[in-house]
Amino acid sequence: MNDQHRGRMTRDGIRIHEAADFAGMHKAGALASDILDKVAEHVFVGQTTGAIDKFIEDQVNAAGARSATIGYKGYQHASCISVNHVVCHGIPGDKVLKDGDILNIDVTVIVDGWYGDTSRMYVAGKLSRKTERLIQITHDSLMFGIEAVKPGNTFGDIGHAIQSFVERQRMSVVRDFCGHGLGRVFHSPPNVLHYGRPGSAATLEEGMFFTIEPMVNLGRAETKILADDWTAVTRDKSLSAQFEHSVGVTANGCEIFTLSKAGKFHPTYG
Repeated sequence: MNDQHRGRMTRDGIRIHEAADFAGMHKAGALASDILDKVAEHVFVGQTTGAIDKFIEDQVNAAGARSATIGYKGYQHASCISVNHVVCHGIPGDKVLKDGDILNIDVTVIVDGWYGDTSRMYVAGKLSRKTERLIQITHDSLMFGIEAVKPGNTFGDIGHAIQSFVERQRMSVVRDFCGHGLGRVFHSPPNVLHYGRPGSAATLEEGMFFTIEPMVNLGRAETKILADDWTAVTRDKSLSAQFEHSVGVTANGCEIFTLSKAGKFHPTYG
């Protein structure tokens, strides 16, 4: 059987991968995470987002991997870099980072045909208490979502775990963007919503691979797309944060493919 078609599909069109496929996802996830570990020292006041992206592209090439985003629907960069009120899909360029800027850097690599997709938050200069709390709540919401990943639970359980936690903190979960299935493709079913009702949507099964990537706003949840057709921003210009892991459902829980070996997933490490 061709590697592209190993496993089976659920009624919802979600691929169930085989046990051997986890190794490929761990390898791809490890590279994406390692690149984001290394990029930390390149985030500083006066740096440009374009220079950060160039470093990421060089790292992808040095590893003998491919960037999943260069050429994807016309996109020409190895990362998305979303600063302050940019929710996601920020385009790297000439923007110079200022003291206190927060940014999400999102990288997807292809290693031996497998896709490794992860993002995390960084800060240029000093974090304010307000932004530090936003980042912490967003990080914790991802972890609560991951805790809900096990066979027999549903995707609605994941969304509910994230939404209920965030809204208790008087912040809002973005509804216009979601996580997605992946594996030997960049995007596939299911759509992984970061809000929802317990017990709703498809049931989790061992062998499902997908991302969880909540975007959390200090203000309202609504977003809009800028004229470049990529950059999504908060409508009320409130700050936004995001963390993303790729996971695979196991017999009794899940494995995270994109863990930071250096312990740098959260920007206040060390």
